Order: sequence, then C-alpha cells, then structure tokens
Amino acid sequence: MHDPIPAACPAGPAGPAGQAGPAPEPPALFTWEFAADPYPAYAWLREHAPVHRTTLPSGVDAWLVTRYADARRALADGRLSKNPDTHSGRAHAKGKVGIPGERNAELVSHLLNIDPPDHTRLRRLVSKAFTPRRAAAFAPRVQELTDRLIDGFAARGSADLIHEFAFPLPIYAICDMLGVPAEDQDDFRDWAGMMIRHGGGPRGGVARSVKKMRGYLADLIHRKRAELPAEARPGEDLISGLIRASDHGEHLTENEAAAMAFILLFAGFETTVNLIGNGTYALLRNPAQRTLLQESLDRGGSALLATAVEELLRYDGPVELATWRFATEPLTLAGERIAAGDPVLVVLAAADRDPARFDGPDTLDLARRDNPHLGFGHGIHYCIGAPLARLEAQTALATLLRRLPDLRLAADPDDLRWRGGLIMRGLRTLPVEFTPERR
Repeated sequence: MHDPIPAACPAGPAGPAGQAGPAPEPPALFTWEFAADPYPAYAWLREHAPVHRTTLPSGVDAWLVTRYADARRALADGRLSKNPDTHSGRAHAKGKVGIPGERNAELVSHLLNIDPPDHTRLRRLVSKAFTPRRAAAFAPRVQELTDRLIDGFAARGSADLIHEFAFPLPIYAICDMLGVPAEDQDDFRDWAGMMIRHGGGPRGGVARSVKKMRGYLADLIHRKRAELPAEARPGEDLISGLIRASDHGEHLTENEAAAMAFILLFAGFETTVNLIGNGTYALLRNPAQRTLLQESLDRGGSALLATAVEELLRYDGPVELATWRFATEPLTLAGERIAAGDPVLVVLAAADRDPARFDGPDTLDLARRDNPHLGFGHGIHYCIGAPLARLEAQTALATLLRRLPDLRLAADPDDLRWRGGLIMRGLRTLPVEFTPERR
C-alpha cells in the first residue's frame, strides 16, 4: 500500500477563530486571457485549491496538481498510470486524451503511454540508441542549422522568430538525427506545422498529419532495416540505432520503432520550439538579465548560458502541464480523494513558480543555482530528449545574441497570441527587429 500524497500546506484559507471560511470562486481557466498569462491563476490554485477538479475544453474532467511538493510526488507515483486505457471514460478512443489520431495510426506504444514493465524494457532499448553522447556529437550540425536559418533573415533587419527560426531549427535537427533524407524533410515540416496548430487548422488535420507521418516512418524503418549493415558505422542515424538496439536478445518491433521515432519527433520538436521562443521572449522582456547573458557570452563564458537555459525552463517553460496520468486505484492528493480512472494533470508551470520551493519565483534570475525545476519532468518518465533540447536552446540563444546583439521586440506584448492546447505553452509569432547584418 502507498501512503496518501500529503498536502504541502493547508488547502484553504482560515475563517474567523481559525474556522475554514467559504471557498472563494476559482479563476477562469483555459480562456484566451488565461493563455496569455496563466501564472496569477496558478498562484490562486496553489493557495486555495492545490489539487483542483475542473472540466477541460475537451469536456474531459481532470484534476490539476499545482504545488511543487505535490507535483514532484505525483510525477513519481506508480499509482498514476500513463496508459490511457486506464481512464474510466476511455476518452482516448475519442481523441480527447493524448495526440489526436495516434491510436488509429498504431502509434500508441511509446514512452508517454506505457507503464513498467513495458516502459522499463522500451526505455532501456531506446536509451541504447538515443544517448547523451549522440546528442553532444550532433552539436556541430545544430550550429550549422542555426547559422543557416539566421542567414535567411539577418540582412533584412526583421523576422518572425517562431516561423523563421524556433520552428524550423528543431524539426530539421531531429529529422537529420533520425535519418530522414533531406529531400523529405519539408514534408515533415508541413506535417509538424499542422500538428502544433492545436485546432487552428482544418478539421481532422492533426489526425491526417499523424497518419501520413506514420506511413512514412513505417516505410523508412522497413527500408533501413533491410539495408542495415552488420556493424554500426560512425555517425549512424538514430532510426538505424533504434533498429539495432537490443537487450538480452530483445529488439524493438517495427511498430515500436515507428512509435518511438514519432514521439521523439513530435514531443522533441514542439518542446524545443517553445523553449527557444518563450526563452527569447523572456530575455527581451527582461533586458537587465539579457545584458548579463550577452556580456558573459562576449567574454567567452558558458556557465551562465547553461544556468540561463535551466532558468528559462523554470520561468516560462515549453511544457505547461505534464502529459496525462490516470489513477489506477482510489488515492488521496493534498486532501482530495481521486477516484480510480480519474485523469490527473501535473501543472509544471505552477509547480515551478511555487514560492515554497523557489525564492522569488516570479523573477527571472539567469544565475539561479538552486533550481530543481520540473520542466523535463521527474521520475521514470523524465524527458529522454532533454540533452538534445538543452543543446539546441543553448546554441540558438547564444547565436542569436552574438549575431543580432540589438535584437528587440517589434510588437506590443499585449498583441502577441499564444497557441491553444493543453500540454504545451508557446507563442504563435515572435516579431523582432535588429540592425541588419552586412554581407
């Protein structure tokens, strides 16, 4: 038996003589105003309703966990399953939980949807191919892609950093790493663009893009398996590494390899788009901190760059809510009774601004050292692509600041719009101006 997850502090305000007073009305969630700045609402929830039941825009009822201590425990609690089939409402079959179309495209057997022992086996196999060393060796290619994209707009003096930089950089990088031929990568860019619109495109567009991507990956994996040499070669692509990975005679099936390639691409690229976009925006809105980083880079230092990316992950990270979890048995979270089958969503954005864990949580401090943020998750589902995301973000931000030192926002912050969607947090556009580079 597991002990209940305790509340980090009392759930509601005290009334007269220490008696609990009437619960105040919760703030409106999931509106356009909320999307622009969810942090005041999350602060309210942390104080008054740290585990809060709400109806999501999809119509699914779920529990939101907002305090750091509760969030960290929940992320590692084995009673909260990642398998959507444990949802009492079976909303996954209706496309309301998870990635639209992934079930119909036979792409559900990836690390975000399974529990031990299947998760343990699959992660061990994938980890043999997708290693931190492989990500580090990819640094020159990430730098090359970064410079090439900046070359495309540097002489113009203006750009939309989402569409011209933050979006294409990770999609081309992960395509290169997976081994997608250059002539096919624009197709992936189109499919990926449809997948992150979160309802902004044609009806059913996400599911169709998922299906097209699944068909392409299945064919590519089949061809690579047939042509795979007996021994690995230096610089071998990731899909070949996934095919080759084995443990005690076990290999990934073609379906498993396709699902893993898909989720590495889907989860990896959108996370990095938002990390670069949100991070750049935060630097532009905090000029003193941006100057500190720029001066450190000018001196050839890298330590502040590393802590800066961690702080940007905490301050306004790319993943607002951790992916879906479902209670496998009745349990208690911060005094709230969760029924078996209920969805539980850990709000990383709220936990990472919890004043019970972080000093000055609403202040951007690029030199912050005590920073155990949850931006990449916690426990057995900690993001396997974190080393690549960190590499891409550090390279992108350092190169932008070096090449475009007077980069400035070219729009009123109130006019910027954030993409709809439940899990990810990212800007639709980020218009900027700068002194054009001379060629």
